[in-house]
Amino acid sequence: MTISDAVREISERGYSPPRTARDPVNPAMVNNWLEALGDTNPRYAAEGLAPPAMTQVWTMRGLHPRPEPGDPLAAVTAVLDEAGFTSVVATNSTQTYHRYLRHGEQVAVRSRLVEVTGPKRTALGDGWFVTTESTWYVGDEAVATMLFRVLKFCPGTADSPAAPDVLRPVASLDTEFFWSGTARRELRVQRCVGCGRLRHPPGPACPECGSARLGHVLAGGTGHVFSYVVHHHPPVPGHRCPFVIVLVDLPEGVRMLGELVGAEPCDVHIGAPVRVDFRRVDDELTLPVWRLDPGSQPLDPGSQPLDPGSQPLDPGSQPLDPGNRPLDPGNRPLDPGNRP
Repeated sequence: MTISDAVREISERGYSPPRTARDPVNPAMVNNWLEALGDTNPRYAAEGLAPPAMTQVWTMRGLHPRPEPGDPLAAVTAVLDEAGFTSVVATNSTQTYHRYLRHGEQVAVRSRLVEVTGPKRTALGDGWFVTTESTWYVGDEAVATMLFRVLKFCPGTADSPAAPDVLRPVASLDTEFFWSGTARRELRVQRCVGCGRLRHPPGPACPECGSARLGHVLAGGTGHVFSYVVHHHPPVPGHRCPFVIVLVDLPEGVRMLGELVGAEPCDVHIGAPVRVDFRRVDDELTLPVWRLDPGSQPLDPGSQPLDPGSQPLDPGSQPLDPGNRPLDPGNRPLDPGNRP
């Protein structure tokens, strides 16, 4: 049977049988999620709601999942593996939320195969793009959907282009302002025009008030090392191992991740003062990096990070033009008071 024949047979099966979540929607898991993401929105606890982006969490199968013969993605993966397309890269998903989930609700998910296209010649080798659609239900009510795409490719079939000089970040509608700033040697932090909250990494809407009117402020470019890691392996294009990645506490009240340059790993410690610098890669990319700032005082370990909502805002910052930032309605925060 050819790949196309197998794909057609899997597609004709339609939706898989429902797979029920191991646990109902519960406040313990919601609290862990909110704490991990730093989301302090009081609406979830006050109204017994779960963040929409948690939808997939409830039906995750754990560390030791059982095989599911009806899973279309698993079925296509087995076909492509047998044909030699054993490697995976470039997964992406688009989620649409129909309403909030509430504490105590039992969620189930069903999936179907949408399409398989290929073989395609990619920089990694010959491959097939696989797209599935999953729908989450509470009873018979659909509460969320997700389109999931993955590239399955055959290793060793790619041409041999020169290795990239550096791993290039992807600029999106949400992050374009940040990379435009680094090109001007500016460190920009997203600011909600509605409530003034600062946020990094940036996103399509404010997690505090839900506003899509977003601008930015200019950070001072100083901070202290909140945490760091010394990377030894595997090799990374544009870097010589070992190198240091730091998570920096900015006085504006947000944290940024970046490479620490000009210092040995043994020179880095928690609380060390740092200052931003900018590394120009080419005409299209300038990366922010950090350097130790021996002229500043180390952070007092007992001091607390600042509240982004309490920071003075730069009156010279310009809001982004909402007309230039089309938003996917499926990705905008829902109004908890808007009941279906």
